[in-house]
Amino acid sequence: MFVDITVLRPADSPRVGGCSEEFVHALASSDAQLPPIVVHRPTMKVVDGAHRLRAAVLRGRRSVEVEFVDGPAEDLFVLAVSLNLSTLSTGDREAAARRLLRSHPQWSDRAIAAAAGLAAKSVGVLRRAVGGRAANRVGRDGKVRPVNSAAGRRRAGKMLEARPDASLRDIARAAGVSPGTVRDVRLRLSLGQDPVPERMRVAEQACAEEPVVRAEVRSPDAALPVLRRDPSLRFSEHGRLLLRWLEIHAVSPGEWATVAGGVPPHCRELVADLARGCAEAWAEMADALERDGRAAV
Repeated sequence: MFVDITVLRPADSPRVGGCSEEFVHALASSDAQLPPIVVHRPTMKVVDGAHRLRAAVLRGRRSVEVEFVDGPAEDLFVLAVSLNLSTLSTGDREAAARRLLRSHPQWSDRAIAAAAGLAAKSVGVLRRAVGGRAANRVGRDGKVRPVNSAAGRRRAGKMLEARPDASLRDIARAAGVSPGTVRDVRLRLSLGQDPVPERMRVAEQACAEEPVVRAEVRSPDAALPVLRRDPSLRFSEHGRLLLRWLEIHAVSPGEWATVAGGVPPHCRELVADLARGCAEAWAEMADALERDGRAAV
Protein backbone atom coordinates (compact mmCIF):
# COMPACT_ATOMS: atom_id res chain seq x y z
CA MET A 1 0.00 0.00 0.00
CA PHE A 2 1.36 3.45 -0.92
CA VAL A 3 0.96 6.40 1.47
CA ASP A 4 1.63 10.12 1.08
CA ILE A 5 4.99 10.93 2.70
CA THR A 6 3.63 14.07 4.34
CA VAL A 7 1.27 12.10 6.63
CA LEU A 8 4.07 10.02 8.14
CA ARG A 9 5.44 11.06 11.54
CA PRO A 10 9.16 10.93 12.49
CA ALA A 11 10.62 7.66 13.67
CA ASP A 12 11.49 6.91 17.29
CA SER A 13 14.82 5.43 16.30
CA PRO A 14 16.66 2.91 18.50
CA ARG A 15 19.93 4.27 17.05
CA VAL A 16 21.57 6.67 19.47
CA GLY A 17 23.11 8.66 16.63
CA GLY A 18 19.91 8.83 14.58
CA CYS A 19 20.00 8.38 10.81
CA SER A 20 23.25 7.99 8.91
CA GLU A 21 23.34 10.62 6.16
CA GLU A 22 25.91 8.55 4.28
CA PHE A 23 23.59 5.53 4.24
CA VAL A 24 20.61 7.69 3.26
CA HIS A 25 22.48 9.05 0.23
CA ALA A 26 23.67 5.56 -0.68
CA LEU A 27 20.07 4.32 -0.71
CA ALA A 28 18.87 7.35 -2.66
CA SER A 29 21.51 6.90 -5.36
CA SER A 30 20.89 3.16 -5.81
CA ASP A 31 18.40 1.66 -8.22
CA ALA A 32 17.36 -1.06 -5.77
CA GLN A 33 13.71 -1.62 -4.91
CA LEU A 34 13.48 -0.73 -1.22
CA PRO A 35 11.34 -2.80 1.18
CA PRO A 36 8.11 -1.26 2.56
CA ILE A 37 8.39 1.09 5.52
CA VAL A 38 6.79 -0.22 8.72
CA VAL A 39 4.23 2.25 10.07
CA HIS A 40 2.05 2.23 13.17
CA ARG A 41 -1.47 2.63 11.78
CA PRO A 42 -3.12 4.49 14.74
CA THR A 43 -0.39 7.15 14.99
CA MET A 44 1.20 7.00 11.51
CA LYS A 45 4.59 6.82 13.23
CA VAL A 46 7.44 5.21 11.33
CA VAL A 47 8.54 2.14 13.28
CA ASP A 48 11.18 0.89 10.85
CA GLY A 49 12.49 2.54 7.69
CA ALA A 50 13.67 6.04 8.61
CA HIS A 51 16.63 5.74 6.21
CA ARG A 52 14.35 4.51 3.41
CA LEU A 53 11.94 7.37 4.02
CA ARG A 54 14.71 9.98 3.84
CA ALA A 55 16.04 8.30 0.68
CA ALA A 56 12.58 8.44 -0.91
CA VAL A 57 12.42 12.18 -0.19
CA LEU A 58 15.83 12.67 -1.84
CA ARG A 59 14.57 10.68 -4.85
CA GLY A 60 11.71 13.16 -5.15
CA ARG A 61 9.01 10.63 -4.29
CA ARG A 62 5.70 11.88 -2.95
CA SER A 63 4.53 8.53 -1.64
CA VAL A 64 6.16 5.37 -0.26
CA GLU A 65 5.07 1.77 0.14
CA VAL A 66 4.22 0.96 3.74
CA GLU A 67 3.35 -2.06 5.85
CA PHE A 68 0.99 -1.21 8.70
CA VAL A 69 1.20 -2.61 12.22
CA ASP A 70 -1.25 -2.14 15.08
CA GLY A 71 -0.92 -2.44 18.83
CA PRO A 72 -0.34 -0.09 21.78
CA ALA A 73 1.87 2.93 21.16
CA GLU A 74 4.03 2.15 24.22
CA ASP A 75 5.26 -1.03 22.53
CA LEU A 76 6.44 0.69 19.34
CA PHE A 77 9.98 1.14 20.58
CA VAL A 78 10.24 -2.57 21.42
CA LEU A 79 9.17 -3.41 17.87
CA ALA A 80 11.60 -0.86 16.41
CA VAL A 81 14.47 -2.43 18.36
CA SER A 82 13.55 -5.97 17.30
CA LEU A 83 13.32 -4.98 13.60
CA ASN A 84 16.74 -3.30 13.69
CA LEU A 85 18.53 -5.58 16.15
CA SER A 86 21.04 -7.02 13.67
CA THR A 87 22.30 -3.54 12.72
CA LEU A 88 22.41 -1.93 16.19
CA SER A 89 25.73 -1.26 17.91
CA THR A 90 26.43 -2.34 21.49
CA GLY A 91 25.89 1.26 22.59
CA ASP A 92 22.52 1.33 20.82
CA ARG A 93 21.48 -1.92 22.49
CA GLU A 94 22.51 -0.74 25.94
CA ALA A 95 20.62 2.53 25.42
CA ALA A 96 17.57 0.53 24.30
CA ALA A 97 17.82 -1.71 27.38
CA ARG A 98 17.99 1.33 29.68
CA ARG A 99 14.90 2.76 28.04
CA LEU A 100 13.04 -0.55 28.35
CA LEU A 101 13.99 -0.78 32.01
CA ARG A 102 12.31 2.58 32.55
CA SER A 103 9.25 1.89 30.39
CA HIS A 104 8.78 -1.83 31.21
CA PRO A 105 10.23 -2.32 34.75
CA GLN A 106 8.01 -5.38 35.19
CA TRP A 107 9.89 -7.26 32.48
CA SER A 108 12.49 -9.75 33.66
CA ASP A 109 16.17 -9.29 32.88
CA ARG A 110 15.95 -12.16 30.40
CA ALA A 111 12.94 -10.63 28.63
CA ILE A 112 14.66 -7.27 28.24
CA ALA A 113 17.90 -8.97 27.22
CA ALA A 114 16.08 -10.85 24.46
CA ALA A 115 14.42 -7.64 23.24
CA ALA A 116 17.63 -5.58 23.28
CA GLY A 117 20.08 -8.25 22.12
CA LEU A 118 22.15 -8.28 25.32
CA ALA A 119 23.09 -10.82 27.97
CA ALA A 120 20.74 -11.07 30.95
CA LYS A 121 23.63 -10.32 33.32
CA SER A 122 24.34 -7.09 31.44
CA VAL A 123 20.70 -6.07 31.82
CA GLY A 124 20.92 -6.82 35.54
CA VAL A 125 23.86 -4.43 35.85
CA LEU A 126 21.96 -1.76 33.92
CA ARG A 127 18.87 -2.28 36.10
CA ARG A 128 20.88 -1.55 39.24
CA ALA A 129 22.18 1.66 37.64
CA VAL A 130 18.92 2.82 36.09
CA GLY A 131 16.41 1.52 38.61
CA GLY A 132 13.43 -0.14 36.98
CA ARG A 133 12.28 -2.06 40.04
CA ALA A 134 8.88 -3.70 40.17
CA ALA A 135 7.21 -5.99 42.68
CA ASN A 136 6.58 -8.58 39.95
CA ARG A 137 8.41 -9.48 36.77
CA VAL A 138 7.00 -10.84 33.52
CA GLY A 139 9.28 -13.51 32.06
CA ARG A 140 9.84 -14.45 28.42
CA ASP A 141 7.19 -17.15 28.84
CA GLY A 142 4.61 -14.50 29.78
CA LYS A 143 4.27 -15.72 33.37
CA VAL A 144 4.24 -13.19 36.20
CA ARG A 145 6.64 -13.94 39.05
CA PRO A 146 7.39 -11.92 42.18
CA VAL A 147 10.87 -10.43 42.43
CA ASN A 148 10.97 -11.51 46.08
CA SER A 149 8.65 -14.33 47.18
CA ALA A 150 9.06 -13.59 50.93
CA ALA A 151 5.42 -12.47 51.36
CA GLY A 152 4.15 -15.53 49.50
CA ARG A 153 6.28 -17.80 51.66
CA ARG A 154 4.83 -16.28 54.82
CA ARG A 155 1.29 -16.73 53.49
CA ALA A 156 2.09 -20.35 52.65
CA GLY A 157 3.53 -20.88 56.12
CA LYS A 158 0.36 -19.62 57.84
CA MET A 159 -1.83 -21.74 55.56
CA LEU A 160 0.23 -24.87 56.25
CA GLU A 161 -0.17 -24.31 59.98
CA ALA A 162 -3.91 -23.76 59.63
CA ARG A 163 -4.46 -26.55 57.06
CA PRO A 164 -1.74 -29.19 57.53
CA ASP A 165 -3.64 -31.73 55.42
CA ALA A 166 -4.09 -29.45 52.36
CA SER A 167 -2.25 -30.39 49.18
CA LEU A 168 0.82 -28.50 48.02
CA ARG A 169 -1.03 -27.31 44.91
CA ASP A 170 -3.96 -25.94 46.90
CA ILE A 171 -1.65 -23.99 49.21
CA ALA A 172 0.47 -22.82 46.28
CA ARG A 173 -2.58 -21.55 44.38
CA ALA A 174 -3.92 -19.69 47.41
CA ALA A 175 -0.54 -18.19 48.41
CA GLY A 176 0.52 -17.23 44.90
CA VAL A 177 3.71 -19.31 44.90
CA SER A 178 4.87 -22.54 43.28
CA PRO A 179 4.28 -26.02 44.77
CA GLY A 180 8.07 -26.36 45.07
CA THR A 181 8.16 -23.23 47.23
CA VAL A 182 5.38 -24.62 49.45
CA ARG A 183 7.34 -27.86 49.80
CA ASP A 184 10.41 -25.90 50.90
CA VAL A 185 8.36 -23.82 53.35
CA ARG A 186 6.89 -26.99 54.89
CA LEU A 187 10.37 -28.46 55.29
CA ARG A 188 11.69 -25.30 56.91
CA LEU A 189 8.76 -25.17 59.32
CA SER A 190 9.32 -28.83 60.28
CA LEU A 191 12.93 -27.93 61.15
CA GLY A 192 11.83 -24.97 63.23
CA GLN A 193 13.21 -22.45 60.73
CA ASP A 194 11.82 -19.21 59.33
CA PRO A 195 9.81 -19.92 56.15
CA VAL A 196 11.76 -17.11 54.46
CA PRO A 197 15.50 -17.78 53.88
CA GLU A 198 17.88 -15.17 55.24
CA ARG A 199 18.97 -13.93 51.80
CA MET A 200 15.34 -13.15 50.93
CA ARG A 201 14.82 -11.33 54.23
CA VAL A 202 17.91 -9.22 53.55
CA ALA A 203 16.73 -8.39 50.03
CA GLU A 204 13.26 -7.56 51.34
CA GLN A 205 14.70 -5.22 53.95
CA ALA A 206 16.89 -3.49 51.34
CA CYS A 207 13.85 -2.82 49.14
CA ALA A 208 11.83 -1.56 52.09
CA GLU A 209 14.44 0.92 53.30
CA GLU A 210 13.38 4.50 52.81
CA PRO A 211 15.66 6.62 50.63
CA VAL A 212 17.87 9.11 52.43
CA VAL A 213 16.21 12.50 52.58
CA ARG A 214 18.76 15.12 51.66
CA ALA A 215 18.80 18.67 52.89
CA GLU A 216 17.70 21.35 50.49
CA VAL A 217 20.37 21.85 47.82
CA ARG A 218 21.69 25.36 47.45
CA SER A 219 21.52 26.93 44.02
CA PRO A 220 24.76 27.39 42.02
CA ASP A 221 24.34 31.18 42.22
CA ALA A 222 24.58 30.95 46.01
CA ALA A 223 27.21 28.23 46.35
CA LEU A 224 29.73 29.02 43.59
CA PRO A 225 30.77 32.50 44.84
CA VAL A 226 31.57 31.00 48.24
CA LEU A 227 33.72 28.27 46.70
CA ARG A 228 35.50 30.68 44.36
CA ARG A 229 36.66 32.78 47.34
CA ASP A 230 38.03 29.76 49.22
CA PRO A 231 41.89 29.91 49.10
CA SER A 232 42.23 26.15 49.58
CA LEU A 233 40.46 25.69 46.25
CA ARG A 234 41.80 28.70 44.33
CA PHE A 235 45.46 27.91 45.05
CA SER A 236 45.50 24.13 44.52
CA GLU A 237 45.48 22.21 41.25
CA HIS A 238 42.64 19.90 42.29
CA GLY A 239 40.66 22.84 43.67
CA ARG A 240 40.89 24.79 40.44
CA LEU A 241 39.87 21.70 38.47
CA LEU A 242 36.84 21.27 40.73
CA LEU A 243 35.84 24.91 40.25
CA ARG A 244 36.06 24.53 36.48
CA TRP A 245 33.86 21.43 36.64
CA LEU A 246 31.28 23.20 38.78
CA GLU A 247 31.22 26.35 36.62
CA ILE A 248 30.71 24.31 33.45
CA HIS A 249 28.18 21.80 34.74
CA ALA A 250 26.21 23.74 37.36
CA VAL A 251 22.55 24.11 36.33
CA SER A 252 19.97 25.98 38.38
CA PRO A 253 16.55 24.37 39.00
CA GLY A 254 14.34 24.92 35.97
CA GLU A 255 17.20 26.30 33.87
CA TRP A 256 17.51 23.04 31.95
CA ALA A 257 13.96 23.34 30.54
CA THR A 258 14.95 26.09 28.10
CA VAL A 259 17.81 24.04 26.69
CA ALA A 260 15.89 20.75 26.65
CA GLY A 261 13.16 22.29 24.53
CA GLY A 262 15.64 22.94 21.73
CA VAL A 263 17.15 19.44 21.57
CA PRO A 264 16.34 17.80 18.19
CA PRO A 265 14.14 14.68 18.48
CA HIS A 266 16.80 12.34 17.09
CA CYS A 267 19.32 13.51 19.74
CA ARG A 268 17.07 13.35 22.81
CA GLU A 269 17.81 9.76 23.83
CA LEU A 270 21.58 10.31 23.56
CA VAL A 271 21.43 13.61 25.48
CA ALA A 272 19.24 11.97 28.12
CA ASP A 273 21.73 9.12 28.54
CA LEU A 274 24.66 11.54 28.80
CA ALA A 275 22.81 13.75 31.29
CA ARG A 276 21.83 10.74 33.39
CA GLY A 277 25.39 9.41 33.28
CA CYS A 278 26.78 12.78 34.44
CA ALA A 279 24.16 12.92 37.19
CA GLU A 280 25.11 9.44 38.38
CA ALA A 281 28.82 10.37 38.43
CA TRP A 282 28.10 13.55 40.41
CA ALA A 283 25.86 11.58 42.79
CA GLU A 284 28.68 9.07 43.42
CA MET A 285 31.04 11.97 44.14
CA ALA A 286 28.48 13.56 46.50
CA ASP A 287 28.05 10.27 48.39
CA ALA A 288 31.82 9.86 48.69
CA LEU A 289 32.23 13.41 50.01
CA GLU A 290 29.46 12.89 52.57
CA ARG A 291 30.97 9.58 53.74
CA ASP A 292 34.40 11.19 54.10
CA GLY A 293 32.83 14.12 55.94
CA ARG A 294 31.08 11.84 58.43
CA ALA A 295 34.26 9.82 58.98
CA ALA A 296 36.24 12.97 59.72
CA VAL A 297 33.81 14.09 62.45
